[in-house]
Amino acid sequence: MTILCPIDFSEPSRGALRYAAIAASYAGESLTLLTVNDPLLEQAAAMANGPGSLDADARRELERFVNDTFSGRPPGVRIDIAVATGKPDAEILRTAAERKARLIVMSSRGATGIRKLFLGSVTERVLRATTVPVLVTPAAETGPVTADDIRKTIRRILVPVDITIAGSMEQTVEGARQIGLILGAQILLVHVVEPVRAMVPGHAFAANVDNERRDQAEQRLQAFVEKLPDEPRVEPLVVFGEPAEEVAKIATDRQAALVVMGLHASAVAGARMGSVTYRVLSVTHGLVLALPPSA
Repeated sequence: MTILCPIDFSEPSRGALRYAAIAASYAGESLTLLTVNDPLLEQAAAMANGPGSLDADARRELERFVNDTFSGRPPGVRIDIAVATGKPDAEILRTAAERKARLIVMSSRGATGIRKLFLGSVTERVLRATTVPVLVTPAAETGPVTADDIRKTIRRILVPVDITIAGSMEQTVEGARQIGLILGAQILLVHVVEPVRAMVPGHAFAANVDNERRDQAEQRLQAFVEKLPDEPRVEPLVVFGEPAEEVAKIATDRQAALVVMGLHASAVAGARMGSVTYRVLSVTHGLVLALPPSA
């Protein structure tokens, strides 16, 4: 068992590394650092400097990256360095499976230009296929130095749920509760009621239907919360609007530094990232833990 942290030598991946090291230390697991070489670059390096030269360089760079990140101080966990060649997302998923990773920690580093608010393409593809929980760290964050830094930062955990899908939220809520117990953080359980889009604008029944749906959602969410243990404290909240935008807004307004979300499931293909999850990951500025059904 291990915690897997893909490294591309960027500053965002340095922040992810700090989170991964603390997670590995707490879990008593090893920390596997993975970098993925481009096949064409590997061929060019082999012709210029001999076979395996690029792998050797990558390992040295990873060791230097770790020393620079922790100012020469080891993070208190056993670090394994892995170098692969191929498509980054495929190699991340393969390594996670081979090493029985309990968690993948990676940055939400996005592209530039018009897509700068969108999720990084590698992170997106990993989330669409993973069967392992993925902690997505903010690209602009340097990461914590100690576990106490995390406890001070994460005082509230936001858990978006869809109460209209039977059995879709129990596992996600339980995962968030376990984290809340560890960190001493409260849980904010949120269901977003999407507006009814009437075919005829201003239809007389639209407002009544929306109010009724909200009332029913509040009753069902409250009943669910009442069945949970007293600790950590869980607060139910039902809001009205577009799910991703409301989740991001609530995370900011209520200072929820961690969002825990479930990934959609497919009987054939396994975990898949839904459109709401994708948009939340694209617009939120905090930590997001994505839990596949198998987590």
